Amino acid sequence: MTAKAGDHTQHRQPDGSMWPMPPQDGYTVDDYFALDLPPHTEMIDGSLVFVSPQRKFHSLLMFLLELGLRQTVPEHLRVRREMAVVLTRKTVPEPDLVVVTAESDGADEQTRYEASDVVLAIEVVSPDSESRDRSTKPLKYAAAGIPHFWLVEMAPRTRRPVVHTHIRSATGRGYEPTGVHRDRLKVDEPFTIDIDLGEYDRL
Repeated sequence: MTAKAGDHTQHRQPDGSMWPMPPQDGYTVDDYFALDLPPHTEMIDGSLVFVSPQRKFHSLLMFLLELGLRQTVPEHLRVRREMAVVLTRKTVPEPDLVVVTAESDGADEQTRYEASDVVLAIEVVSPDSESRDRSTKPLKYAAAGIPHFWLVEMAPRTRRPVVHTHIRSATGRGYEPTGVHRDRLKVDEPFTIDIDLGEYDRL
């Protein structure tokens, strides 16, 4: 059974919920912000990506990194969690954390940032998003001009966090690694940051 909602056809699921069917050419930014979507839904190349329930590792690492970033973030930058970033007309991911310029930070009702606003994008790897976090998103972040990217994962043997830091390559086609951080995350770019990753064991 189908029903119309605005300009998009929807399919009724067995539980009675309505899920949007994409237009033939895929969704656009205007569609994305007009649809009533579940929290943290992303749009990649015109397709909607729904997320699975968050793991404890994911939640704790986001908290630890957000707290650490806020302790040293300069006045001209802001740290934001799980906010939509418009990369192109058909791609709107939601990084786990971003550092954006203060001048791009608007009213409390703000729902998005532009790629040009973002200084650092951070993704914490989850089983259901591993391919997107490791390959799809970094390529798109770099192509959109975001200068810094961090990938955070759980080390298989120790079950503790590892942070891979990257800087955008000169070609803009990807990122170049700048470090692998296990016990302490200490870097000078995009600003001076010093985070004790060992705190993860005490959260």
